[in-house]
Amino acid sequence: MTLRVLGVDPGLTRCGIGVVDVEKNRRATMVAFGVVGTSPEESLDQRLLVIATSIDEWLDKYEPHVLAVERVFSQLNVSTVMGVAQASGVVIAAAARRGIPVALHTPSEVKAAVTGSGTSNKDAVTKLVTKILRLDAPPRPADAADALALAITHAWRAGSGAAVSTTGPGSQSLTPAQRAWADAEAKARRAR
Repeated sequence: MTLRVLGVDPGLTRCGIGVVDVEKNRRATMVAFGVVGTSPEESLDQRLLVIATSIDEWLDKYEPHVLAVERVFSQLNVSTVMGVAQASGVVIAAAARRGIPVALHTPSEVKAAVTGSGTSNKDAVTKLVTKILRLDAPPRPADAADALALAITHAWRAGSGAAVSTTGPGSQSLTPAQRAWADAEAKARRAR
């Protein structure tokens, strides 16, 4: 069975959206990506309405099995954090209305999953997303690439319902990024 994941990199000005289909062998294929933009000159309620309407359209059109959203993390700029949290809430509520499960992933989890390092920069993430999805050109802007990376991360982490094994049958088919991520996840589990 192919798992369809809609990834969302939330933001008030630019909200990245990406849809990825992932097979049991973890081969990922890009379905669609885009960015919902709103103007800082508009009122907050209107900006959130634009995001809500757009996410509703994406959910209806692509019918994902799960939604992967970037987890809000603390930043120095409180107004940025608030905007990201508000956009995330609108997106999560849209999925909940349809009974679509939602998974939250931190930026470092996403970076580790697609590049093998939780400290990679946006360029590295975009480059690996392009390679993983076998795209002719990098998805632009970076918010769209980040949304696709979120979708890939979730599918690789939980797509088949089984943990990624770094040893035994099938482990040779893991990419270096998948192997690094699986090793890090196994290490984190042992530390608990």
